[in-house]
Amino acid sequence: QVHVVESGGGLVQAGGSLRLSCATSGRTFGRYAWFRQAPGKEREFVAAIPWSGGVPSYADSAKGRFTISRDNAKKTVFLQLESPKPEDTAVYYCAAAPYYRGSDHYTGNYDVWGQGTQVTVSS
Repeated sequence: QVHVVESGGGLVQAGGSLRLSCATSGRTFGRYAWFRQAPGKEREFVAAIPWSGGVPSYADSAKGRFTISRDNAKKTVFLQLESPKPEDTAVYYCAAAPYYRGSDHYTGNYDVWGQGTQVTVSS
């Protein structure tokens, strides 16, 4: 069994910073990702990272502003939000897949999901 639990969301001013955490338990999967879902919109990919080796991938909207990283010893994946904008307001979800399935963007490629953490960016 693999479980992921997000934390770190909250209210942040535009131009500030926020770090989200995704704590994993049980056995480790091979790939972890962050998605987000704003009200009335579909869930969209933000960033993904392999658990060991490799390079992360980012959605165009996240490149240069968000950074995904991991701490293998703490079994935690992070998403650092720098200079967020009001349009980044959403529920952010952590997801896990046993291995890379050809696309980081497709929600169906991930087997495990957390409950989400709300991020609200004020202008």
